[in-house]
Amino acid sequence: ADGVMAATGCAVGHRTFRVQDYGRIAITVVDTETREAVRIGVAPGVREAALAFAPGETRRYYAQIEGYQRMPERELLTVEPVALTFDLDALMGRPGVRVDCDGCGEEVLNAREIVADGRTLCPACAAPAYYRPLT
Repeated sequence: ADGVMAATGCAVGHRTFRVQDYGRIAITVVDTETREAVRIGVAPGVREAALAFAPGETRRYYAQIEGYQRMPERELLTVEPVALTFDLDALMGRPGVRVDCDGCGEEVLNAREIVADGRTLCPACAAPAYYRPLT
């Protein structure tokens, strides 16, 4: 994730980058205006294939690093157009929209609030949260 942020200038804090941990090495890039998306991943077998591009390096790790730098991109990466399976507008939210949660009092940003039974709630107060207070 750090390398992608450095290379693209996208950042979680600017809402131009989202991390979804699937335990795989890939990125999906989306043009938010056209809604076109492309997934870029690591080609199958790339670790072994990289070794052929660094025959003089005897240390496996360093041979892979050198190989990745020398390999043609088409052998290193896979690129495929994809369709998103979620609502992009919901993910992006509405910048600048701020309300206070009627449950906990915390500020909720970017239209992430949930209105239920006439109350404006943050996602943690509206449904089971990913955490629980210890005090």
